Amino acid sequence: MSVKELEKQLSDDLIVSQLNLKDVRRYLLFKNFYDVVFALVGIVITFPILILFCLFIKLESKGPAFYTQERVGKNGKLFNVIKLRSMYIDAEAKGAQWASKNDPRITKIGNFIRKTRIDEIPQLINVLKGDMSIIGPRPERPIFTEQFEKEIPGFIHRLAIKPGLTGWAQVNGGYDITPKQKLNYDLFYINNLSLRIDSKILLKTIGVVFTGDGAR
Repeated sequence: MSVKELEKQLSDDLIVSQLNLKDVRRYLLFKNFYDVVFALVGIVITFPILILFCLFIKLESKGPAFYTQERVGKNGKLFNVIKLRSMYIDAEAKGAQWASKNDPRITKIGNFIRKTRIDEIPQLINVLKGDMSIIGPRPERPIFTEQFEKEIPGFIHRLAIKPGLTGWAQVNGGYDITPKQKLNYDLFYINNLSLRIDSKILLKTIGVVFTGDGAR
């Protein structure tokens, strides 16, 4: 099943029922507001860091400091996520694949910015564009979304809301959890959308940034 077919399948009956509640809808409106505020403030604060690491990336290896990659967003909509490049430019010469621990495709600078999540900072632009939220399920690539939906029916339910820079799955399991575990974490988040859980995720994210837990 292609992403386009998945998008058609994401009708109202697939959206988790709790998203239809008025209080959740109101919270999503508030969430959109603080997404914009956080993104604007974040871009201003992190701009010097971005410039510095753009220079480091260019000095270590050939290629652009930034790169874009197609991901699947809310309701199956495709968009290009923006990141700082953490791998060599020929990293996917053999096709799309998940990063692994001690991945030889990752540069030295790339290893650091992945552990500290600095490579994710440019996605604040995706938040401003409305493709992403500060908090939500991490967006997957189309090829993996299609694969996981075949292996785990219902995987596309995590597309009920905007994907996020950080999320419940990231702060609890990092990148090493299985797609099934990721789905369970994401559905838990979707079914418990609130300022309380978002605040908890933000606090845990700070800890992840300083410890590098879950990075690869």
